[in-house]
Amino acid sequence: MPIRPELKPLYPSNWPELSRQVRFERAGGLCQRCGRPHGHHLQVLPGGRWKHPETGHWFNGRGRRISPPDLIEHLQIRQTKVVLAAAHLNHDPTSNRLRNLRAFCQRCHLLHDRMYHLAQRRLTLRRRLALGDLFEGLYRAGIRGPGL
Repeated sequence: MPIRPELKPLYPSNWPELSRQVRFERAGGLCQRCGRPHGHHLQVLPGGRWKHPETGHWFNGRGRRISPPDLIEHLQIRQTKVVLAAAHLNHDPTSNRLRNLRAFCQRCHLLHDRMYHLAQRRLTLRRRLALGDLFEGLYRAGIRGPGL
């Protein structure tokens, strides 16, 4: 997962090496939350269920083995490529102790950082509304009323 340019100064200069150590040496190339293997294309279902590419077993979003999906659920299967990232458990990119870092797949990393992403989304929407107030005046009827 790429680091946003404004956050790069918070990461140490050896971050690529530290991230690689967490993801591949310590975690063995597997997500430490759900067990998805790095670099594989997986069959996934809504809710985080996925099929192991080698054994063919199905797992839930927490890495526990489950029964295979039924015929109707098979219609919802999609393919995704797993890419591991090193996640900060305390959400602080300046805290780089190994016990604060975990190897997470994209899904688990997004779930872990969900509150941060929701806050960022709210700020982005508020920023757009503020720019609209500043440059466009009142909003068109039906989109936003004057009471905001």
